[in-house]
Amino acid sequence: MSEPCYDSDLTDAEWQVVEPLLPAPKPLGKEREVDLRAVLNAIFYRADNALKWRALPKHFPAWQTVYGYYRLWVRLGVWEQRNDALVRQVRRAEGRAEEPSLAVIASQSVKLGPKGGKNRESMATRGSRGANVTL
Repeated sequence: MSEPCYDSDLTDAEWQVVEPLLPAPKPLGKEREVDLRAVLNAIFYRADNALKWRALPKHFPAWQTVYGYYRLWVRLGVWEQRNDALVRQVRRAEGRAEEPSLAVIASQSVKLGPKGGKNRESMATRGSRGANVTL
């Protein structure tokens, strides 16, 4: 019986692009037993379906293995490095420079400071409506 195929799975063409970008196996120690394509497919399946790690279907590698690779790659910065490499490849394929010549920073994404600015303390504050009521 063959394994199910999902929309989030890597195609052969995508795998050919991504495979060289993955960390090489360690030169010493036990050989890698898990298929990294299956690990990536599991990570993408989980992200696509918003699942808990433990809820991965049984035909993927063990969830502990998938999670271990995911955490290792986060810690090593592999995801960011691979994203940067893929962006450069796409830009090259489109005939553009690898590095963008312009960057845009949205004003809402930059923290300016506490709400109200530095003069907030000098501004008059209004108490609650019942604060001045005498009985």
